[in-house]
Amino acid sequence: MNIFNTCNSKQIKLLTNLSKKNIIKLPDNLNSIKIDVPPEHLDFDISSNASMVLSKINQKPPMEIGNILISYFKENFTEVDKIEIIKPGFINIKFDNKFWYKFIKDVLKFKHDYGIDLNETKKKYLVEFVSANPTGPLHVGHSRGAIIGDVISNLLIFNKHNVNKEYYVNDYGNQILNFSKSVYLRIREILFKESFLDNIENIYPGNYVIDIAKIIIDKKKYDFKNFEEIYDNFSRDCVDQALSIIKKNLSQLDITHDQFVSEYSLVKNNEVEKTFNILKEKKLIYSGKVSAHEREDKINSNDQLLFKSTDFGDDKDRVLKKSDSSWTYFASDAAYHNYKLSRNYDTLVNILGADHTGYIKRISSIVEALSGDKNKLINKVSQLVKLIKDNKPFKMSKRQGDYITVDDLINEVGKDAARFIMLNRSSDVELEFNFEKIKEKSKDNPLYYIQYCYARICSVLRIVNKNPSDINIDLSKEFNFNLSKNKIQILRKISQWPNCISVSSSKLEPHRIPTYLYELSSLFHSYWNMGKQDESLRFIKKNNEIDLENLVFLLIISQVIKTGMGIIGASTPEKM
Repeated sequence: MNIFNTCNSKQIKLLTNLSKKNIIKLPDNLNSIKIDVPPEHLDFDISSNASMVLSKINQKPPMEIGNILISYFKENFTEVDKIEIIKPGFINIKFDNKFWYKFIKDVLKFKHDYGIDLNETKKKYLVEFVSANPTGPLHVGHSRGAIIGDVISNLLIFNKHNVNKEYYVNDYGNQILNFSKSVYLRIREILFKESFLDNIENIYPGNYVIDIAKIIIDKKKYDFKNFEEIYDNFSRDCVDQALSIIKKNLSQLDITHDQFVSEYSLVKNNEVEKTFNILKEKKLIYSGKVSAHEREDKINSNDQLLFKSTDFGDDKDRVLKKSDSSWTYFASDAAYHNYKLSRNYDTLVNILGADHTGYIKRISSIVEALSGDKNKLINKVSQLVKLIKDNKPFKMSKRQGDYITVDDLINEVGKDAARFIMLNRSSDVELEFNFEKIKEKSKDNPLYYIQYCYARICSVLRIVNKNPSDINIDLSKEFNFNLSKNKIQILRKISQWPNCISVSSSKLEPHRIPTYLYELSSLFHSYWNMGKQDESLRFIKKNNEIDLENLVFLLIISQVIKTGMGIIGASTPEKM
């Protein structure tokens, strides 16, 4: 139940009837007329912007329009305590207790399904995230994109969309050659006591390379005399071992993918050639030269085959096939996205790292060219993570093997903290991850504050011998609670949960979830602390008893917190 959507539907119906009676004029598009959350300092539950929107077409000031509408609002909105128009023209409504009794029952009835947007068109999504090169463990920067992608998927699944989670394995090209050579040199070091030349360009120096080398030695498949002779099968083994490390890292973050798609397989199955031919048939390929600073082929300046990506909003046309007839990295990306499209998803979602921001226009252009739909692909960027340890920036350098892995992160702060903090800011802004702050047991640690809220509720229920999963409230009986101002404030926040879900899902902005949960928890903790001074505000009465009003309050608060933390992928401990 979304009270904002319900009230807006009622509002639109009312305005339509008034238009038919020539009382007001309406624009052709009513999408800008909304019911929203009023400012916190106002003692109201919902707010309408109708007067503001209708002012221009009716050629009257918003306050004048509001005064026309307000009497009709009073007639058509039931269970209302107060309706007022406030400058510059917002119509604000405060519900009476009967409304809130019904609302509480609805929340209890829906249980953990409360918040699902039933009116949203259900779609088939493909969410691609992480997709780090299979050349070593995931580091902290990768983990942010991984968590964002996973929680976006959880959000969409919660909202009853069909979601597939995918990892694109970049297992073709020079990075695989260099990685395989690094493993080979480590094997030569182990078996033949040769010096590992870590000063060679493009060699991976991390200790994990040694671990992979030992595993491959144990397979006893190769004689390791000549790298070129064994490369094809050997490189596959290297990739498989690196990918197993990545999958282990992801499992530590409680992340799984539905499928892994190999770039190597796409190339070997001629998917690149197929995609090229599709674009050629569409007359989107031409032969031409690119300037020296743009040229992907560094050897000569002969004609190359380019895709007309500028026709679809890109900054420049992109090379697909170089003058030596080899494919570019972009050609593989084009083939991969064509493969995505072939599986008939309604919407494709890419979660990209900060270093791939420059790829957005070219990937968007290829998807539009292949699908004919400029809205088919949504790109979300996971910005950089700034690590703070001992009050100093902690710098990562993958080149030197000096970086914090997911292993390190989990060992340091745990899975819950990793997942929660990576969501604590919008994905498109840089995130500061302070190792000390996340370990604090205070209001300044939002994860602790939310988990402590849930644990406090559980502690009350334990005292009164109530198990949340076993509590059944008779919803056929009338509620007649004495709802205080503070409890109304909490109910207002709970009523905003479906809105939070709806916006988070439609805009793919999962950072709204932890923000909402923190605000709800803050209201609960404030009320709890008031009870320390005023015995009448305590949840537990004499003889360790709890009345129905307090019981249902605790249930609906804990219900929303558990649902929200489930979407985030963080636990709700019953004791802390």
